[in-house]
Amino acid sequence: MRDRGFDLYLTGEFAGLVGTSVHRVALPTLAVLELRASAGQAALLASLAYLPTFLLALPAGAVVDRYPKRALLVVTDLAGATAVAAIPAAALLDVLTMPVLYGVCLLLGAVSVLHQAAAIAIVPQLVEPAMLHRANARVGAVFGAADTAGTSLGTAVVALTGAARAFWLDGLSYLVSAWCASRVREPGLPVAGRSRRRRLAAEIWEGLAYTARTPFVRELVFALTVVGLGVGVTGALFSYYLLTTLAAGPTALGIVMGVSGAGALAGALLAPRIVIRFGPGPTLLAGFVVCPVAGVPLLIARPGVGWLGLVAVAGGIQLAAAAVAGTTQRALRQQICPPHLQSRAQQTSTWLVSGSKPFAALAGGAVATAYGVHAALVVGTLLLAVPVAVLWRSPVSRLTVLPVAQTPVEAPVLAGGSRPPGEGTGSDRGQ
Repeated sequence: MRDRGFDLYLTGEFAGLVGTSVHRVALPTLAVLELRASAGQAALLASLAYLPTFLLALPAGAVVDRYPKRALLVVTDLAGATAVAAIPAAALLDVLTMPVLYGVCLLLGAVSVLHQAAAIAIVPQLVEPAMLHRANARVGAVFGAADTAGTSLGTAVVALTGAARAFWLDGLSYLVSAWCASRVREPGLPVAGRSRRRRLAAEIWEGLAYTARTPFVRELVFALTVVGLGVGVTGALFSYYLLTTLAAGPTALGIVMGVSGAGALAGALLAPRIVIRFGPGPTLLAGFVVCPVAGVPLLIARPGVGWLGLVAVAGGIQLAAAAVAGTTQRALRQQICPPHLQSRAQQTSTWLVSGSKPFAALAGGAVATAYGVHAALVVGTLLLAVPVAVLWRSPVSRLTVLPVAQTPVEAPVLAGGSRPPGEGTGSDRGQ
């Protein structure tokens, strides 16, 4: 690590993610159990949270490549604190309705897009290139630890104070995150790596073109996009299904989410060792295989403590696999990508992967309304299986080591020592 900036960054992100996890418990409880939202309204709520990614992810990439990332992290944290405070304030004034939740989700989604773009893009500036995979694994571990801590804390706070008041804690977490971000020392990019200021559309197009024509990145992003569709369907209805069909209360919902977060923590911590032992290609393929398989218990579950325990364990395994695959693919893409394109390349992926989720959530809501929530969950789980076939046929699955940026950057090595088709020097990939 170059300096203590990375530790400050992790601390701030941990605080913000704890608040987000509290939010994830409190929001469905508030909507479904207190405001009596239907399956369609629950799906719409999830869709509005995802929609800003589709609208703003690409411009956010260009903005983050233009401006200091530390300042963007601070501003977005302060904006997030203001947005979530509207929920308990509306409850206090007795004007809290589903349209209020819709508006907050839309605003908070827009803030999150810019924050996440800056948070991901700043990592390569805070650590040495050879440490990127370990750094991303630590970020993934922070996600898992925050998820576990936040859902446990959120469950307790919702039980003690009510769902609406829990959002005060969410707002406080944003303020802590902003303070930590303000103290991070952000190293500047080398002069050769700085992006020339051009029209926003031209900079966005450069990120899209890089993703479309770069081997490995293209295949990974396509596979992740299909995963985004599946997650969009299942994620929009997961909490609703647990709270209604499986008769889980907010406490059980929080426990299930907490166990899932623990799985993400374990997966992120183990990811570097797994990649060293098996190689990044097989690790990625195995992670994509486990995700749909671990989704099956939810489809066969019935009301009862035992079934909820099984769903919780399966969710932990699923997020562990997702964390291993997620940190690995991100490190791979960051190593390949030129410094001046880091944010735009990441946001192109985010736009395709998370930007598809609002439409998937709405489609899931339509299927749930017509055929039932269970049928929609089956569709989402089947979508998660499609990327396995994509990666099986891709050279990505045969990667034996993660590439380490050099001058020029060596192309990643496949099993048998061959280089992937179309790969040349680092300058070729940087076009």
